[in-house]
Order: sequence, then C-alpha cells, then structure tokens
Amino acid sequence: MTVKIEVDNLALDYTNLETGVSHRAVEGLDLRVAADEFLCVVGPSGCGKSTLLSAIAGFLRPTQGRIAMDGRPITGPGAERGVVFQEYALLPWMTVLDNAALGLKLRGMPKKERYEEARRFLAIANLHGVEHKYPHELSGGMKQRVAVARTLANAPQVMLMDEPFAAVDAQTRMVLQEELCRISLRSRLTVVFITHSVEEAIFLGDRVAVMSPGPGRIRTIVDVPFARAARTWAALNADSAFSAMRDRLLDLVRRAPQQPRRAEAHA
Repeated sequence: MTVKIEVDNLALDYTNLETGVSHRAVEGLDLRVAADEFLCVVGPSGCGKSTLLSAIAGFLRPTQGRIAMDGRPITGPGAERGVVFQEYALLPWMTVLDNAALGLKLRGMPKKERYEEARRFLAIANLHGVEHKYPHELSGGMKQRVAVARTLANAPQVMLMDEPFAAVDAQTRMVLQEELCRISLRSRLTVVFITHSVEEAIFLGDRVAVMSPGPGRIRTIVDVPFARAARTWAALNADSAFSAMRDRLLDLVRRAPQQPRRAEAHA
C-alpha cells in the first residue's frame, strides 16, 4: 500500500473564541490513508471528525503529533489538497462556469484554457447545459456538484469532504452519492470524506474509520467488501450484508467511551 496521508499521535485543541476556553478535540489519533483510497470517517457528534479534516487541510496546526502527505509535513493549506464543505461556497455574482474555473483563474491560467478545463469537469459532474446559469438558479444538489467540479478542476491529489451532502434532501443525497462514487473512480483521487451517516460511509468508502467520542481517536477501521464500481442504492438496499455491516458500525459509533488507546486492529 502506498501511503498518501499519515497522521501520527495527533492532538488538536479547540479554543472557543467567545469564552476563551480550550478543550481537546482530538488526542492520540493515528491514521494512514492510501493513495487512490476513498476513506470515510464516522463517529458521534463532537468526536472531532471535522477538526481532523481541517488539520489535514492545513487550516489547523496540530497541538501535538504530525500530519504528512507523501512523507512531507503539512504546515498549511495547499492546492494539492482540495476541500469541499457542507456549504456550497459559490460566488452568487458568477456563472456556474466562472465558479468552476475560479481556482484556475487565481492560478493564472489563460481564460480559454481554464474554461475548457472547467467545462470538462462540469461534464464529469453531470452538469450539462447550466454553465451560464447563476447559483440562485440551481437546486441544492446541482450547487454541490458545481463545488465538486470546481475542486476537481484544480487537479488536487487529495479531496477532503466535510459532510458535503448533509444539507440536501434524502433523494438528492442518494443521487449525489452515486455520482460521487462514479466521479471518484474516474478521477482516481485520494478522498477523505467526513459523515455522520454510517450508510453513506459504507456506500462511498473503500474503508470506514470509526472515531470514539471526544477527545476523538480512531477506534477501528473496517474494510468495505462491496465493489465500488457496481454500487447503487437499489443493489445495496437489497443486500443483507449491507444491513449487517450498517448495524455493526452503528453499534461501534454508539458504544460508550473507552480509556485512551491506539486504534484497534483492523476489522
């Protein structure tokens, strides 16, 4: 396995800007993410999932420990790590095409080239015929696909996704999950995906990392046995193995806190 992201003995402290009080969000966390892997991270509310992602993105500096990509320490944000948030973060005065090409513009790519590249990734995200529309003309699901296309257009090596489908309705979310599964296979990205939904984690991931209640650490990592290229909700909902895995992971997420320890052996 070629390791893309390494997290060693990570501790992260969070300070409430209003009260000035600090608390430890993550402690003693170890994690390895392989190149081209789709890793989903689940855990109870407040366990530090999003804090972990922010640290991998370079938005937070570790209180203790080390985070590295390709063996080099992560010391801040970088174009090689694209981030997709729960909020769409599209600029309302720009068209879909201009939003998708924004990162390329900031990097100085000529207009013709950046539009060609942006159109290519809009097509990959199944966004046809909307390039001249504005964000307010799009559904929530389409806005999130524009955000994904914009991230992909910047050609990151790693895509970090923080509950990107949480704000859309259930039916749209299922469509987006199937689209993301297809896009990630085609683009051959390393993806770290934060979610509170065990079902979403199983549907999307090659592996699922389960975090313990805060201060968060990796409780265990489970391999997902279903072939990603063939995953659809129609198929998995009818599969008893999917239901069994869902129930098993839900039990792990809900389990009472344990004493601090290293991650258990992979399930």
